[in-house]
Amino acid sequence: MAIEGPLRELGMHDVFQLLELSRKTGVLSITSEVRDNRGTVYFDRGIVIFAEIDSNPHQLGELLISAGKIGEEDLSQARGLQQRGDKRKLGEILVGIGAIVREELERQIIGQVEAIIFELLGWREGHFSFEDGDVPELRGRTVVRIPIEALLMEGARRIDEWSRIQRKIPHTGVIPYFQSVTDGEESRLDLLPIEWEVLATVGSESSVAEIARLVNRSDFDVAKMIFGLESAGVLAVREAAPIKTKISPEDIDKLAVEIDVLLAKGEPENALGRARSAIEAMPDEPVLYLLLGRILAKIGRHRDAEENLRRALKMDSMLGRAHRELGAVLAKQGKYAEAVDWWQRWLGVDKFTQAEPREVPRITQAVEAAQNLESLLQGTNV
Repeated sequence: MAIEGPLRELGMHDVFQLLELSRKTGVLSITSEVRDNRGTVYFDRGIVIFAEIDSNPHQLGELLISAGKIGEEDLSQARGLQQRGDKRKLGEILVGIGAIVREELERQIIGQVEAIIFELLGWREGHFSFEDGDVPELRGRTVVRIPIEALLMEGARRIDEWSRIQRKIPHTGVIPYFQSVTDGEESRLDLLPIEWEVLATVGSESSVAEIARLVNRSDFDVAKMIFGLESAGVLAVREAAPIKTKISPEDIDKLAVEIDVLLAKGEPENALGRARSAIEAMPDEPVLYLLLGRILAKIGRHRDAEENLRRALKMDSMLGRAHRELGAVLAKQGKYAEAVDWWQRWLGVDKFTQAEPREVPRITQAVEAAQNLESLLQGTNV
């Protein structure tokens, strides 16, 4: 029996709890069109045994090399044995040839699975589907057993820690750089190997998110390390330099998708920074002011949103979606008559701009509701 639905109705935390309490065996698939990403989690009687995600397709061997647990020669030897007919999983072979002890192998796999689960727990939009039944054979993968309760508790702890980290690192798009050291301030750094690896990437204009990909660690782990190095006076962070190149229509479409992802992830400040950088590079593009207005409306800054949407429409009076968005922010400010006017303009422009047909009934209902409310307010002199 399949269990499925949109994440906006049943969040990931609730989905995991449901599968744990009902001791389900099967495969959970989570897709996000906004992120263009997909995650898969395998369960055995309510216990997570494996997980994978499209955005992090690293194989076990590469992960172990990146973590410094095995060498290239160990991986070549293990793969050579597989090519010559050894039916064991790669991890089993690595343990068998003495490249890694079983406990360390499992610890590395658990860490990777946990990182995927923590990312999935942060998704607020998308669709999930659970297929009940025997788990298909996970060829070449080493399975583990991780209780969901422990994952959810750690996920909640990370959310709390993220709120502390974000005081210094507001989003993963910021660029870390070395702080200047004055005479007499030098001190000896006692860092872990991975922290030295992170430091080695600083100065390359890489963002926190880009550094995380370079060192094959989660955004959370790298942000936490940079937070510690910032607190120690070693690093500081700054916003990325504004985009200076000409923006093509394709770039604007990509930017719109990126902004949707950032808003879904709860990173409105990062979304604002991206939109404003784009406007600085191309101040005469009305669609960019529409995007900025959408972001401001999302975070409740309706007057600022109204200003940018009006600017977009002044540049392009046929920008259909701006009519609809402007009507919404006006209604939220209690300007119902004017909201109706802009919504009705959108319904007219819609025929020419091919706006999403599914929005028409909703906006038509909104127009009627706003007209009724405006009439009631005038009748009672409110």
